[in-house]
Amino acid sequence: MTPQQIQQAAAALRTAASSGEYIAPLRDTWPSLSIDSAYAIQRENTEWRIARGQRVIGCKIGLTSVAVQQQLGVDQPDFGMLFDDMGFGDGEPIPTSVLAQPKAEAEIAFIIGKDIEADRPSHVDVLRAIDYALPAIEIVGSRIANWNIRITDTIADNASSGAFVLGNTPVSVAAFDMRLCGMVMERRGEPVSVGAGAACLGSPVNALVWLARTMAALGTPLKAGDLVLSGALGPMVPIVLGDVVQARINGVGSVRAVFERDPNEAHG
Repeated sequence: MTPQQIQQAAAALRTAASSGEYIAPLRDTWPSLSIDSAYAIQRENTEWRIARGQRVIGCKIGLTSVAVQQQLGVDQPDFGMLFDDMGFGDGEPIPTSVLAQPKAEAEIAFIIGKDIEADRPSHVDVLRAIDYALPAIEIVGSRIANWNIRITDTIADNASSGAFVLGNTPVSVAAFDMRLCGMVMERRGEPVSVGAGAACLGSPVNALVWLARTMAALGTPLKAGDLVLSGALGPMVPIVLGDVVQARINGVGSVRAVFERDPNEAHG
């Protein structure tokens, strides 16, 4: 894609986000769209948001499920950027304005405690750099109509990011088994998704190592204070306005996402 086409695609995604009128797949509008071009579109919108006062606070990892990778015809994860205005506290109402065809997935969030300086970080480098873990619910979203996406569409759309909710109690990674920790996510008290750490590239730390190596290769290594959403522990669940979703992860804790009701819903 040409620089002008990259700017056009980035602008189309921004317009879809602000208007709620979702667009055709980018791969159809721009057949020359490649993975490199998709990340260029993502960077264009990252720079656009930073220029308007938003702050990057970390990264999210997507496509950590082998089944989803096979569905999209890829053999590796992807990543997107997390901004300060995307985060919500446990039980804090999430406004409808940040949602775009929302779906929820339960994850383990990591807070990086020190800069990861190695050119190709090892598992030991990464484990030593983690300050603590938190339970998290990521609310993914797509500016592509009907979630009709392939790998290039989701990368360009900031890895189909939307918002996230973090739990309240930091936990040492030494306190739980990242591979075997079980997860259950409930919507209004009914189980809707179950899984375990192994669903995330075999272990969430494997996903974190992939990200650390990818970011180091790009010249933007993970730094102390960065937040990383490491990837889903089970199937994502569609959300409707007014939902309350709670995830429990063994050894890590629980977290609750509360979605505002439809402002046009009748009262009485």
